[in-house]
Amino acid sequence: MAHIQWYPGHIAKAERKLKEKLNLVDVILEVLDARIPLSSIYTDIDKIVGNKQRLIIMNKADLADPESNQKWKDYLTGELGLPVLLNNSSSVKDISSIVKIAVDLGKPEIDKIIAKGRLARPIRAMVIGMPNVGKSSIINKLIKTTKAKVGAKAGVTRTSQWVRVNPKLELLDTPGIIPMKLEDQEKAIKLAFVNSISENAYDSNEIAKDLIKQIFTQYPDRLKSYYKLENILNEPTLENIAEARNWILSGNIPDISRCAFSMLSDFRHGRIGRITLESVPQEQN
Repeated sequence: MAHIQWYPGHIAKAERKLKEKLNLVDVILEVLDARIPLSSIYTDIDKIVGNKQRLIIMNKADLADPESNQKWKDYLTGELGLPVLLNNSSSVKDISSIVKIAVDLGKPEIDKIIAKGRLARPIRAMVIGMPNVGKSSIINKLIKTTKAKVGAKAGVTRTSQWVRVNPKLELLDTPGIIPMKLEDQEKAIKLAFVNSISENAYDSNEIAKDLIKQIFTQYPDRLKSYYKLENILNEPTLENIAEARNWILSGNIPDISRCAFSMLSDFRHGRIGRITLESVPQEQN
């Protein structure tokens, strides 16, 4: 199994900066990767967000197994007691649902403001999540509904601005990046599979080998079919894939590094098929 090098760095500082931004919002749009829902949930997320209203968005659902998508949505809804939406990474059709739920979640906060005799204001929302789960793409889709910048608010850096999504909702136009904690190597490896961890932290060849093992365990026919390895009886190797693609170096040596890079890219872009690498907990018993 590959090993992810973990550099704790400034976790506490990063969490503090994220909390400063969260203090400005009413609603949090938390983005997960639908292919690894459990591993893309931050361990200490409740500590960071407190009692803020929260919508879970399972992004890249179009790259994940459709059957697993629904199981994970039902599980997370029941386990977390929060609304959960499936979101297609390449479509805007789900954006209206995100806006509607965000407005509904933020309404009690606006009701409190009105009850104090103050004028109502738009609900303020922020998108947060692990690196590369698709936060920016969701922000961009929401912002495309309008070009009206609201401007900077106190306590937000000058590069962060509020954008009016509709008369009832404003969105912070910069994502909240959840700091990485990689003490759990199994979780870290899954985050590496979906490109949520810098390539500097791992050996691509080893990660690709682990990914082959994971996919073959759950989707053996799909893996063999895509790489045309039906004649391989056991678990395919990087060497098998390189030979099938005719990626051969001088001396008749399979080009493992090229194969690993390509194989990771194939998975991340959904070319192998719609794959979910985690099963809901009750299915594991």
